[in-house]
Amino acid sequence: MTPAIVARSGAATHTGLRRALNEDALLAQAPLFLVADGMGGHQAGDVASTTVIEGFAQLRGRPVLTIDDVSFTLARVRAAVDAIGGTTAPADGGSMAGTTLSGVTIAAVDGVGYWLAINIGDSRTYRLSGGVLEQISVDHSVVQELIDAGELRAADAPRDRRRNIITRAIGAGSTGEADYWMIPARVGDRILVCSDGLSSEVDDEEIRTLLAMHEDPQAAAERLIDRALEHGGRDNVTAVVVDALHVSTRPGRDGAAGFDDEDIDSDTRPRAEAMGGMR
Repeated sequence: MTPAIVARSGAATHTGLRRALNEDALLAQAPLFLVADGMGGHQAGDVASTTVIEGFAQLRGRPVLTIDDVSFTLARVRAAVDAIGGTTAPADGGSMAGTTLSGVTIAAVDGVGYWLAINIGDSRTYRLSGGVLEQISVDHSVVQELIDAGELRAADAPRDRRRNIITRAIGAGSTGEADYWMIPARVGDRILVCSDGLSSEVDDEEIRTLLAMHEDPQAAAERLIDRALEHGGRDNVTAVVVDALHVSTRPGRDGAAGFDDEDIDSDTRPRAEAMGGMR
């Protein structure tokens, strides 16, 4: 049976230059390419992100995943994160464990290869295709809501002090749902999944340039991390880069790879802590 998508990937992560603990976790093994960013400064943020990634890791090795596979696993890991330290805020005034999740899984529709993208929080998933970089995911953040409402210019978002306040998460008292997208895959697609430690330091145009410059996905991931550190490295930073080498376009007709032919607080916080409510 022809695989829906044959992919190669690279991944890198770094604590950053101002953190003592890396609360990011990642998974880069077919059919899953995911990044989880535990909420910095919160109770067991690193445990929350690891719990989510370990839960999804149980799906490794399957040829494709369905949205039911992903949503069922998400419900299971959400319950596990909610159980970390109990389901109420700690008595010392801290917040419950929480994490973002973003990325893609390999899926298929009638034998055709698709990217099934998932996002909850402000980690991001991008696709570089035909030289054009597109952000697939939509940030679940106060800043994104202000942009959508016309109350904040996108160009001002990286400097806005509310940019680290997220409106949905796994855990942290949030019941917000994940967003899903089914995207037809193309040979030569390059997917980037990253924590906000990358997207807050390196703008989209530089991300596009670096992704286009390095053919090897591991080299691309490492260079993106290096660039975030060169820009200040204020947060944990993680990048997963995935290339589509072969895509099943329809039964009996497949695609083959073309590769060989003021100091801003960078601590992600839920809206519940910073603004008094989370959806």
